[in-house]
Formats: sequence, C-alpha cells, structure tokens
Amino acid sequence: MTERVYPSSKPPINGNATTTNPSFPATKAQLYGASRPAYLPQPQRKRSRRSCCCVCFFWVFFIIFVILLLAAIAGAIIYVIYRPHRPTFSVSGFKISSLNLTSSSHLTTNINMNITARNPNKKLVYIYNPVTIVVTTDKDDILIGNGLLPSFVHGTKNTTLLKATITSSGQQLDDASSSRLKTDLKSKNGLDLKIELETKVKLKMGGLKTPKIRIRVACDGIKATVPSGKTATTASVSKAKCKVDLRIKIWKWTF
Repeated sequence: MTERVYPSSKPPINGNATTTNPSFPATKAQLYGASRPAYLPQPQRKRSRRSCCCVCFFWVFFIIFVILLLAAIAGAIIYVIYRPHRPTFSVSGFKISSLNLTSSSHLTTNINMNITARNPNKKLVYIYNPVTIVVTTDKDDILIGNGLLPSFVHGTKNTTLLKATITSSGQQLDDASSSRLKTDLKSKNGLDLKIELETKVKLKMGGLKTPKIRIRVACDGIKATVPSGKTATTASVSKAKCKVDLRIKIWKWTF
C-alpha cells in the first residue's frame, strides 16, 4: 500500500522567494491627512494708520479735557474765596487853564484833572503800571492833549485820588479837524470831551499774582467851557460816567 504525501499548510521558506505583508485598511488619519493642506498660521493684521490716529486723538482730547476740568475747578474755588470785582473810576475834577487854537491850526492845551479810583474787593489788590491819558472831543475824536499817571498800588477796600496834567504844546491839526474844533469852541453849549485811560494791571490774591492784563477806562459826559482870559474854567462832570473794560482771567475763567 502506497503512502500519500500531503502538502504542508505553511509555505516553504525559500531564500529567493519574496514575502508579502498582509494589507490592512487605512486609518482615518491617513485618509484625511493625504488630502488636507498643510496648516499655515494666520498672519497678524497690521493696525491701520486710521485706528492709530483715532487712539492718539482720543488720548490727546482726554488729557486736554482733564486739564480744563481741573483749571475750571481751581478757578471756581478761587472765585468763591476772593469774589473778584472790577475797580471803579470817576471824574471828580476837570479844570481848564488854557485851550487855544491859533489861526495856523496849532493847539495849545493845559488841563488839570482828578480821577477817583475805588477798589471794592476785600482780598484783591490791583498793581497798576503807569497810566496813559488821552483827552479828545466826544463827537469828532480830535486830540486835545495827553497825560501820564505814575504806577500805583490799589489796596483792598481803598479809594485813591489820581491827579494828572493834560497838555498839548503847539499841536498841528489838519484843516478839517481845525475847522470842526473852532466851531465847537464857539458853541454856547460848551465843548463835549471824553477821557481814555489805558494801562496794564496785575492782580494779587494772597500769595498769588496773575500775569499783567490790559485795562481801559473810558469816561464821557464832560462839558467844558473854554477860558476867555487867564482865569481857569471848571468843566461840568456831574453827568460824567466811566466804563471799565477789564477782563479778569483766572485760567479759563473770565470775570
């Protein structure tokens, strides 16, 4: 009886033979990774110039607003403490020694005047520079003469009498001004004059001094009579009124 030879279930091992690895199904990572593009980080967006300008403008505006607010608060505190008021001025005397207009239109003037200045403040002192004085006709603004007051300190609750001499030595007038002034001098109602005082003043509040500010005083309603001889004449000042143009500035506050 012959024996049958059955082949082995394992393949023979042969050095020259090639072996094949079993194939497995691909994973999800392998399937999706092959078609997915490589990750690229998003570039950072640069701020536009417009946004930078807006931010800068906001901060500048905010800083200015804070400074103005603090200045306003400080000004309000100072106002409540000191209660600043403008000084008052009045014409208390006006004497004309000479007011002569020659045929050649030369004007010679000599006037003595008194100005009363009053400081109504309890805690505020005015420190005045030299004061320039100009006297003109009220209607035509023809220059009659000039004067100067020395500098002075106006204390609290103080009334000061200021004396000045107004002169004009041979001032040459033009034909039109000379003609109008001759007509006014012959008027029976007298010659209407006005006075302007101008200077700079510094305010002192305790230990605080403000920068110099301009002050202008305009007085009208002066009725003058021209002397006929050597005797001086006194002008009427009963209706004279003075207006003070003074703006007291404490930071951004104006009084």
